[in-house]
Amino acid sequence: MFAKIGLILNESKTEAIRLAEVAASFFTENGIGTVCPERDREDAPGADLILTFGGDGTFLSGARIAMAHDIPVMGINVGTVGFLTEAEPEQLEECLQAILNHAYRMEERALLEVRLQSGETFTALNDAVVTRGGFARMIQVECTVNGELYSRILADGIIAATSTGSTGYSLSAGGPIVQPDMDCIVLTPVCAHTLQICPCIVGGKSEIRFRLNPDRQQIAELQIDGIDRGLLKAGDEVIVTGSERKLKLLRIHPYRFFTRLQGKLTEWGSK
Repeated sequence: MFAKIGLILNESKTEAIRLAEVAASFFTENGIGTVCPERDREDAPGADLILTFGGDGTFLSGARIAMAHDIPVMGINVGTVGFLTEAEPEQLEECLQAILNHAYRMEERALLEVRLQSGETFTALNDAVVTRGGFARMIQVECTVNGELYSRILADGIIAATSTGSTGYSLSAGGPIVQPDMDCIVLTPVCAHTLQICPCIVGGKSEIRFRLNPDRQQIAELQIDGIDRGLLKAGDEVIVTGSERKLKLLRIHPYRFFTRLQGKLTEWGSK
């Protein structure tokens, strides 16, 4: 049984606040403690589960805490897309009862390990992106896979995505949709200034290196799951590999990937 649950919510949404309050009251009534790490400025001390209320951005915030503490995460969708979340607001009571009654299962998702030359390391659920960001010029990036050249491109950026992240930024940039249980990494150029390079799927244990051309004056940004993680300069290198760690998702309902995909694609097209 979960002894303490961390609640992560999008406080700009009234519905997210209301649902989080309903969940907190339910857990308190049933002898389960709660903490709001972002609101209380705590790092989910002692939490056994992270429950998010918002869209995919809020879910990713919760996932970062879950990954740091090796605990599961589940999301209630109060956002536009909610592809990563487990349930809709009207299913909250069902989810709360399932958590209380242990009527759930765990699903694991692959993660990326992203290393800089400085030794700094990040973990990504969706993707790692080398991008021109807010800078006007395109960037020149050399990409190798296990020491073999994949491409030298002039582009707005390049994405390394997990199978989970294949339906995120990578998809918007023209990348393929991949079933989330596939052990692979998707490489997707962003607005490449060539017709000779296309997205590529490589093994999940591959070592991918993105290197900014040292002979070109350029600055880029490194983004991990949509969060800026610092600037890169000419000659800098980013190393991306599959992580030994996994993210644990708490599932209440059977996860029918293609059914959900069709529903969400229809929703996205109408917004």
